[in-house]
Amino acid sequence: MAAAKKGRRPATGGQGKPGRTLALILIAMVGLVGGMFWSGHTTPRLGIDLAGGTSITLRAENQPGKPNAINNANMQTAIDIIERRVNGLGVSEAEVQQQGDRHIIVNIPRATDSEKAKKQVGTTAQLYFRPVLAAAGSQPTPEPSASGEPSGKPSGTPSTEPSGRPSAGEGSPSPKPSATTQGRAASGALKAPTPSPSPSAPSGAPTPNPQPSGTGDAALQQLGDQFATLDCAPDPKTRKIANPAANSEPSKPTLACSTEGDAKYILGPAEVAGTDVDEAKGVYDTSRGARWIVQLGFTDGGAKKFAATTGKLASQQQPQNQFAITLDGQVVSAPSVSSAIAGGSAEISGSFNQESATELANILSYGALPLSFEQESTTTVTAALGGEQLHAGLIAGAIGLALVIVYLVVYYRGLSLIAIASLGVSAVLTYSLMALLGPAIGFALNLPAVCGAIVAIGITADSFIVYFERVRDEIREGRSLRPAVERGWPRARRTILVSDFVSFLAAAVLFIVTVGKVQGFAFTLGLTTLLDVVVVFLFTKPLMSLLARTKFFGGGHPWSGLDPKRLGAKPPLRRARRTSAPTEPKEA
Repeated sequence: MAAAKKGRRPATGGQGKPGRTLALILIAMVGLVGGMFWSGHTTPRLGIDLAGGTSITLRAENQPGKPNAINNANMQTAIDIIERRVNGLGVSEAEVQQQGDRHIIVNIPRATDSEKAKKQVGTTAQLYFRPVLAAAGSQPTPEPSASGEPSGKPSGTPSTEPSGRPSAGEGSPSPKPSATTQGRAASGALKAPTPSPSPSAPSGAPTPNPQPSGTGDAALQQLGDQFATLDCAPDPKTRKIANPAANSEPSKPTLACSTEGDAKYILGPAEVAGTDVDEAKGVYDTSRGARWIVQLGFTDGGAKKFAATTGKLASQQQPQNQFAITLDGQVVSAPSVSSAIAGGSAEISGSFNQESATELANILSYGALPLSFEQESTTTVTAALGGEQLHAGLIAGAIGLALVIVYLVVYYRGLSLIAIASLGVSAVLTYSLMALLGPAIGFALNLPAVCGAIVAIGITADSFIVYFERVRDEIREGRSLRPAVERGWPRARRTILVSDFVSFLAAAVLFIVTVGKVQGFAFTLGLTTLLDVVVVFLFTKPLMSLLARTKFFGGGHPWSGLDPKRLGAKPPLRRARRTSAPTEPKEA
């Protein structure tokens, strides 16, 4: 008895207690499905080719003389600018993502003018510094109190002179505070990094219709008439802000709206271009009070132009002493100038926080980015066509699944129940993960991803077939079902792991080296390959061990798929019996 116990292999893991393993994967399924309904994301996000919209792939290129400009910082700044442009199209749920080292994917859902979309995201941003000739805002700037702070509810972007006291001008723009635009003010202060305090200049009311002298009076008078009727408020349907300066020439005056749509301007010709900016950064300044400021430096040529222009603006009254910073025709900031700024360095102060200071610094830096973008591909799909493609993909998947099930039922009979149950578990896990990965990491189910899911049906079925055939081989050798299930598992396990590793490696390489929609195929293939391992180890094998204890499967029923006669099994393996010595017959 002791020898028999010593020679028996102790069952471990799922072999000894398959019920616990099944309970583990069922708990995981309930958790994923429950999390899907709890989060409210019960359907996977659909890609552009299924939901409809425009997808643009951009490739960053170095400009001449700038061989190392493609880096993560510059790419992220470019993404920020492209997001602004996409939002200007009046669409929601647009995606701008970096893929690899030099590619940016822009997905604009729903029907959109593809030519307009390509123009918006494919051109280099135009950054200029223009003098303000006239300005008007949707709400007045609060008057300063005796202590030097604005009374009442403070504006999100108060003006500060070098002495730190707010300057108020009746009708001067004062954008509303927000989490992302606070500090990008029409009335911040633009000054040298180390200014000498001086009394604040009196603020004058902006003149809607400026009366310049010299040439160009007629053009400016026409702009003044248009300025009176210009409405910069966002369109309630498209959320788009008017941008009359979008295609204006830098050498001519123009009208412009703020990026928030709560202020409008008449701007003079561009005095400094974005390419004249050498660098810009948001800095937390503690030398003159704890506050966030934006420091910027200019090239040699830009420093001369900036000094000459600020010298002229410093002698003007508000708002003619403001220097508007425009990006793609919209005013992102319009700080006031109190003195000429020489030396090639300046700083912009206002009611900045870290986010708004960094945001404005990124915008200023983008004007000097030595990057350009080449459109590699553009795909536009209508919502109707996307729905047809999704319908066709689902039909193809259903046909493939049905064919696999028919094959399993015909060839494996009762064993097909295990395979079908395993496919169902795999489908539940795959669907719930896709639904949860949409809001978690931005995963979108596109047509190549649907193809990857269809291919995964065959990969998963292949794992079942490998295991079933190993078990049937053991039965052909004359073993009963329960020993055959345990002896066939190690060999099948090794084959399944090698096969899935090759599939996952191919998916990983494809995901790394490709860009765009092909990555959806690679991601889905890799995800379903990992789930195949989980399902086979935690569901198929334990379920097989449990069913081997039943009479239907363990007894080799003809419809179980494990009938020894149908499999051509050899006679059962038996140990040689001990023979005892013959006994003599008893005498009567």
